[in-house]
Amino acid sequence: MSPRRSSVNEEMRRRSRERIMQATAELVDRQGYAGTTLADIAAHAGLARGLVSYYFSGKHLLLQSAVHREMHLHLAAALDRLPADASTDERLACAIDAILGFALEHPRLMRCHLALILDPDTGEFVQDPEQQRLGVLLQGVLRAHGSEAPEADHAVLRSSLMGGCMGVLLPGAETPLVPIRADLFARYGLAWELGTPPGPRPPGGPRIRVSPRR
Repeated sequence: MSPRRSSVNEEMRRRSRERIMQATAELVDRQGYAGTTLADIAAHAGLARGLVSYYFSGKHLLLQSAVHREMHLHLAAALDRLPADASTDERLACAIDAILGFALEHPRLMRCHLALILDPDTGEFVQDPEQQRLGVLLQGVLRAHGSEAPEADHAVLRSSLMGGCMGVLLPGAETPLVPIRADLFARYGLAWELGTPPGPRPPGGPRIRVSPRR
């Protein structure tokens, strides 16, 4: 039997990595980070335990990759649902709502992710391939919106979105989505009714209308 072509092997590796990341996101979302072992992840993915360590050097790095992949898929799907003639304001509003919405839909997963990034003893923010794919997507939205420095502006948007996610998820002191979204939309000059508004008008005033940018 002739050996498999390199392209076939690469595709098998890609699928195995994706199965591991998907299994990680599903298990941590259900039972938390501490309650999920690498053996659990391997079993859930239907793969040998050794493959998990072969593809990922540690559980905290695996979780980061898994969450970044889920966020990228969620954002890409949200943007794909927009009409072809959606304005650049509509696309940026959609992106902000998609990330905040993901955090609210998967609070346990996002809390674990953010806690590991902020823990100086166990984690750090790693720009892995999954994070880079998410970054490229957000940079494209910012570039279309008029950014002349999309990489730098992406870093600011990423920090703002992470802050917003922490705000809505802070255990025991959660901030409602409405003021967090209103603040982000105001920073980028976005009309409240764009995207998926959580209410008919922004906090503290009447509905604001802004002509969307094309």
